Amino acid sequence: MTEMLKISLPDGSVREMPKGATPADVAAAIGPGLAKAAIAARVNGELRDISRAFEGDCELALVTARDEDEALDLARHDFAHILAEAVQALFPGTQITFGPSTEDGFYYDFAPKRPFTEDDLPAIEAKMREIIAADKPLRREVWDRNQLIARWQAEGESFKAEWAAELPEGEEISVYWSGDDWMDMCRGPHLASTGKLDPQAFKLTRVSGAYWRGDQKNAQLSRIYGTGWLNKKQLDAHLTRLEEAAKRDHRRLGNEMDLFHLQQEAHGSVFWHPKGFRVWRELEAYMRRAIDAAGYREVKTPQIMDARQWEQSGHWGKYRENMFVIPDEVPNVDDEGPVISGDADWMALKPMNCPAHVLIFRQGIKSYRDLPLRLYENGCCHRNEPHGALHGLMRVRQFTQDDAHIFCREDQIVDEVRAFCELADRIYKDFGFTYSIKLALRPEKRFGSDEVWDKAETELRTAVAAAGLATPDYGWEELPGEGAFYAPKLEWHLTDAIGRTWQVGTIQSDRVLPERLDATYVGDDGEKHRPVMLHRAIFGSYERFIGILIEHFAGRFPVWLAPVQAVVATIVSDADGYAKAVADKLEAAGLRVETDLRNEKINYKVREHSLAKVPHLLVVGMREAEEGKVAIRTLGQEGQRIMSVEDAIAMLRDEATPPDLRG
Repeated sequence: MTEMLKISLPDGSVREMPKGATPADVAAAIGPGLAKAAIAARVNGELRDISRAFEGDCELALVTARDEDEALDLARHDFAHILAEAVQALFPGTQITFGPSTEDGFYYDFAPKRPFTEDDLPAIEAKMREIIAADKPLRREVWDRNQLIARWQAEGESFKAEWAAELPEGEEISVYWSGDDWMDMCRGPHLASTGKLDPQAFKLTRVSGAYWRGDQKNAQLSRIYGTGWLNKKQLDAHLTRLEEAAKRDHRRLGNEMDLFHLQQEAHGSVFWHPKGFRVWRELEAYMRRAIDAAGYREVKTPQIMDARQWEQSGHWGKYRENMFVIPDEVPNVDDEGPVISGDADWMALKPMNCPAHVLIFRQGIKSYRDLPLRLYENGCCHRNEPHGALHGLMRVRQFTQDDAHIFCREDQIVDEVRAFCELADRIYKDFGFTYSIKLALRPEKRFGSDEVWDKAETELRTAVAAAGLATPDYGWEELPGEGAFYAPKLEWHLTDAIGRTWQVGTIQSDRVLPERLDATYVGDDGEKHRPVMLHRAIFGSYERFIGILIEHFAGRFPVWLAPVQAVVATIVSDADGYAKAVADKLEAAGLRVETDLRNEKINYKVREHSLAKVPHLLVVGMREAEEGKVAIRTLGQEGQRIMSVEDAIAMLRDEATPPDLRG
């Protein structure tokens, strides 16, 4: 008698299937439509191939293209394998390494006989489409570790053999065959066959160098990147977004608008030009008004602190490789033990502000009546980011955070986090952003007990719910394992004008650092207690937030943020005196204004100031001078408006008022 398995479905029903049955068999038993649509399965919560046999009774959820996140990840994983197969078919002797899916596509690293170039991509794409058209079955097998090592060695795949040799002795390893002639070591899952992919839904985008296992001491490889989607419509939309993103690139616009530059002499740090620093100053003033109104006290702390302080805080053991140390010769560091000898005099540039704020808190005796104490700092920090990770304003080595730490009692945590959520909500809306909120939960490597983490995570959940933000409208989601080593955190993910998301603001509920740095207050019982320390930021860093704003607005800052709010430009030189008088009136009204009196045609001036993203161009000639008027051309609008100087000033002053100061 055939053994029957009980397969529990999401609707609560149970189907009995013979031993050896697969999720594909269940889909077929339910109906032909589902059999065609099902591409993978979750078996007891684990994502698996649709054709992998059940091992016993289980819970089953079938995955279709409607489950877009999972479907995209599967497709991209398959595209990566097909890329590797195509490369080895076209370039015999090329060794394969690994190729994961990414946020918008995939890549694969190769050890070729010669480095690949962009010129190789069309032929590789054509071969990939040939493999997809062949509809080759993607078949899973389990191999013995030693058997697989021998196979890789025999085929000259030294990188694969090295990786397999590091897996535990006796471990069975899954491999996937594409048809009967190409195989790769992989955990899976995969689609049922190559033909399940849309051959027009991918594009190879670029080639770069890489190192085996990410270590520059190892062999250099060739990495081929691609973007992959479920259909051509999605691909076309993505390529359009990339084109739009290129137009908005903050590095290009920063140069065109004369905002900032970067150069090798200070690699990873920013040279702010007067116009760019004006944007910075406006943001700084805006944030100061916000934090003053919210009851924060601004402080300033040293850039360099004794390494013993960083060891005590835990950053030395967990974060040393990202710190700039003076002198730069330090003992070997492990994750746990002391690393600083008693007579050493190591110093470090601060990578974050929190330990210094604890030291301020510890000055003098604090009472429970003093809490909450909200300390704010526009704190300049330094982190030794890898050279290859640096990216314009988005990833730098020197940056300034809008950083604050709230020292509070246990009974104040929820109210303080709720108030922060409401403050962040107002600020992001002032800049025109929508956002989602995520809760990053405890990582595997962390300080503190499970009891402490349980309490901290619950408090953050409760506060977001109290602020009315833990809803689908705000994209509420929990992210296991993504918290800091000392605390869980709420994250604000902003959505920009072209649909990209940027993780910016955070608040973290920390009981670890006050313990490690011995922060205490005197409670109403006369005893010493530990405060809870809430780490929080809204911009994240001024550098990165300005970069995001440049790309969000495509350089067209709202008038209150624009470094130059108006330019008075002449049509003829006879109007120079009138132009200067108009500019003086605008300046007296508190507006940031320049004049353009050059002997150039007005169309040339209009084009140049449009490229510089000046919001308003006030054009004047002899007619305007005689009538006391200006012709206003507004960036992004057709035509011009004729109005009196007084009306123009009133309009510009209204637009130049920061959103938090408007009635």
